[in-house]
Amino acid sequence: MLAGITLTLASLWYGKNHGLMPVEASSDAALVDGLFDTMMMIGTAIFLLVWGVLIICLFKFRRKPGDETDGPAIEGNIPLEIVWTAIPVAIVLVLGIYSFDVYNSMGGFDPDAAGDPGVQVAMLSEGGSAMPLMDAGAPKKARHNHMALGIGASPDEIGITPDVTVNVLGMQYAWIFTYPELGITSGELHLPANKNVRLNLKAQDVIHAFWLPEFRIKQDTIPGMESELRFTPTRVGDYPIICAELCGAYHGGMASRLYVQSSEDYDKWVQESMPVVENASQTAADLDKLAGSAEVGKNRSDADYLVSAAHQMGLDPQALEQLHPAMPHDSGLHASL
Repeated sequence: MLAGITLTLASLWYGKNHGLMPVEASSDAALVDGLFDTMMMIGTAIFLLVWGVLIICLFKFRRKPGDETDGPAIEGNIPLEIVWTAIPVAIVLVLGIYSFDVYNSMGGFDPDAAGDPGVQVAMLSEGGSAMPLMDAGAPKKARHNHMALGIGASPDEIGITPDVTVNVLGMQYAWIFTYPELGITSGELHLPANKNVRLNLKAQDVIHAFWLPEFRIKQDTIPGMESELRFTPTRVGDYPIICAELCGAYHGGMASRLYVQSSEDYDKWVQESMPVVENASQTAADLDKLAGSAEVGKNRSDADYLVSAAHQMGLDPQALEQLHPAMPHDSGLHASL
């Protein structure tokens, strides 16, 4: 009994004090950490139990000096085998239900669509609210939603418009962030603290993975498919944005920063980052002509040089020009330009 109490207390303590996770910077992080802590408690208990029994057996049942006899012939122990099979089964079932509940609370599942294989969970409607996606075989008129794989609105957020929406484009080898409601394009992600955020992720070329370790969220970006992340930052600070999918030779350099700011600092950044277009009447066709003209090549601005790349990414040349100071100088974006 004393050994059991000691093992339980040690497992509970280490499960809460392992120090393996980074800081919690979002409301989802506490949910994920609770699941991880539970797995660490169970894993620690199993580790101590198994190794404790092995060490005890090494000393208690070791061969005595001068004993040359064979060990007892043990055919098996059915009750013991049932017990050590049933316990892992129970653990796996409990953790499976727990993880399902966590993922659903984060917005990963739509319970109403769970029984329909043609419905993708965590979806984004054209109107901006989370709605079930119609089956691919449904009439075209009824299929007015588009797929958004990933962490969508949690059950209590369904139907609520996010406070901030950012379009994220992954390309070799950079992240580009566009604020459609503000007209801002940046190589860094700025978000206000304690505001609900939706990221609409797309990939330009190959599969990338948008990973925020401190937020406990990660989502693949797949060419031709839209994915989504919806969360609430809770801790002011700057955090790494990492591509967690091998996407090419310079995959290791595909990194950016997420700045979670107070409302005042975020509003200040918005005002400082609002694009200033000196000649709004100049059309894309004009810029194309300017970019291809050798006569005015020496007079072309950075925006003029970026026309071709801007059109490929669906961005305004002046907006793409804003990325230059923020992008790493050894990034693939600079190399391609």
